[in-house]
Amino acid sequence: MRPTTKDLAEAAGVSLATVDRVLNDRPNVSDRSRERVHQAITSIGYVRNIAAVNLAKNRTYSFRFIFPTAGDQYLRELINQVHEASTDLISDMTDVDFDQLDMRDPHMVANYLSTLDRDQVDGVAIMAPESPQVRDAITRLGERNIKVVQFLSGQEKLGNLDFVGADNFTAGATAGRIISRFLGQISGKVMVIADTMQSLSNIQRRLGFDQVLNTCFPVLKALPSLETHGDEARAKRIISRQLQHESDVVGVYVINSEARVPIEQISHCKDLRSLTIVAHERTPFTEKALLNEEIDAVVAQNPGHAVRSALRILRARCDNRDIIAAQENIRVEVLLKENL
Repeated sequence: MRPTTKDLAEAAGVSLATVDRVLNDRPNVSDRSRERVHQAITSIGYVRNIAAVNLAKNRTYSFRFIFPTAGDQYLRELINQVHEASTDLISDMTDVDFDQLDMRDPHMVANYLSTLDRDQVDGVAIMAPESPQVRDAITRLGERNIKVVQFLSGQEKLGNLDFVGADNFTAGATAGRIISRFLGQISGKVMVIADTMQSLSNIQRRLGFDQVLNTCFPVLKALPSLETHGDEARAKRIISRQLQHESDVVGVYVINSEARVPIEQISHCKDLRSLTIVAHERTPFTEKALLNEEIDAVVAQNPGHAVRSALRILRARCDNRDIIAAQENIRVEVLLKENL
């Protein structure tokens, strides 16, 4: 028979009330009693049935994704995945929703996070650029016992928090390797386009990309990053200006996850098929562009896997369980016309 809390109390030589406090990480337990309970857990092989406990307490988990307002097709795909997860998890006593914030205003984002209370939400998965204000607000969420997952983009000084997403340095290095190999011995310059370089994910991708080009392919020169800030008029202006001044552009790397606007603007100035182009994330636009041979490769991560992984991690942290690291490993995928 599976050991019960009564067996655990007898093995530890403490009361059932003390066992309950230790298992639920509540105060008013001496260090000695807490140690005896943990030793007894190991010695009798006690495994807590979290599902039964939650059912008995009629507990419902509440998790929230926090997305930017600025976005295009990939953001819509993430939101679709959250809706799908919300429907799937109703029977598992888990509520999943999302909010969207203007991530260009870190003070507003921090203020929003400060309003969250454990009575409202058990955990959040936040997709926000690096900033001191957001970083401090996330730290205070932890102090209020709200679990946090950094979703696809993280804060540099919060390495102790869970992160869900592909290794962005590796993703950028992969993009650099693809562009360089596709160009072969052709020399020239590579245009690099991002929505913002304040995002830690974009910074890491750029570092990985530059390392490959600078160390392995000296015939190629990566130009300074162009930042569109998600503004189509700005994208048109800065992209056309750079193509006018740089006549020997042979490749394009779109760092961020929304490639439609920058690539459409490039097409107004130059034949896309004359360039080697690598973008990030699978969307209806990048699929069509691959099939039309207007871009050469897409470096992607599975959005459904990322959403489900964030929810599994939040649930595990709420239950004080370890996560299964291999299950939450988001792979870097390379998509070509042939393997769509």
